[in-house]
Amino acid sequence: MGHAEARQHSPNEGGQMLTFGLGRETFGVDILRVKEIRGWSPVTALPHSPPHVLGVLNLRGTIVPIIDLRRRFELESAEYSAKTVIIVLSLQTVEGPRDCGIVVDRVSDVVDIGASDIKSPPATHGGLQPQFIEGLATTPDGMLILLNLNDLITSDLQGTLQAPDTEANERAG
Repeated sequence: MGHAEARQHSPNEGGQMLTFGLGRETFGVDILRVKEIRGWSPVTALPHSPPHVLGVLNLRGTIVPIIDLRRRFELESAEYSAKTVIIVLSLQTVEGPRDCGIVVDRVSDVVDIGASDIKSPPATHGGLQPQFIEGLATTPDGMLILLNLNDLITSDLQGTLQAPDTEANERAG
């Protein structure tokens, strides 16, 4: 990912993690990637997007794709309400820096995780694929699943960004 990626540490190196909940599970992301935490607002749908890419929001002139992590992880759906939260993240993609929003049930806390507290995830089968998990950490409140945002989100962004160009090329060819 180049030099820009080196400024942000990987969750498996430890550091401060923003924790959030989806159902009964607690997840964590590197706090250095969090740009903004905001309440739920309706999004503008994009045609031909995967079901978990809800659409886009205009945040102060920046168009930000919004991904529903419940749908992405194939969890039971929940209604969007005043308690639903969008975490806006700053990621490094192939196309360069990119903002993206993830829809979660709730934001919990910021916790310090030491590198020695992080364990490798076991091999699993289901909606949350192992390549999307950086590691697992035990906190006083229970198990914390640390997400690999670059693999998880950038694959969604690339598909969303390339879909219109691919269709235009197919029509032209």
